[in-house]
Amino acid sequence: MTLVGFYVVQTSDPGQRLRVAARLADKAFQRGHRIFINATDEAQATEINELLWSFRPASFLPHGLHGQEHCETIAIGWGQEPNNHNDLLINLQLEIPSFFSRFARVAEVVTQEPDSLAALRKSWTFYKERGYQLEKHDL
Repeated sequence: MTLVGFYVVQTSDPGQRLRVAARLADKAFQRGHRIFINATDEAQATEINELLWSFRPASFLPHGLHGQEHCETIAIGWGQEPNNHNDLLINLQLEIPSFFSRFARVAEVVTQEPDSLAALRKSWTFYKERGYQLEKHDL
């Protein structure tokens, strides 16, 4: 069954969500995982794509936007089916994607912005009522 982790950022800065997503992707990649980052829209997907190029200057995170040839390890989409990815889903949308249960792990990144907090509470309830194992990480 999918393990769901909530990564709660103690700021309302929306840019911090992307930095946390990049940090999670980096950590997961270092451990050999394949990652699908589910951005809110194409603009955010492009922004996280750029961030991953410069996130850790001393390392390389092989990634790309959904549909690009070189995005087999870390793919960045904005609502599309994640193709062959089923290991780690980093969800940046405020809605739970319909394909979440195919992943071994889901990371929900939440800030203190009111809409984000409301989505966190709704998502937590959704997962809990269906019996998913939940973890909360305060950052």
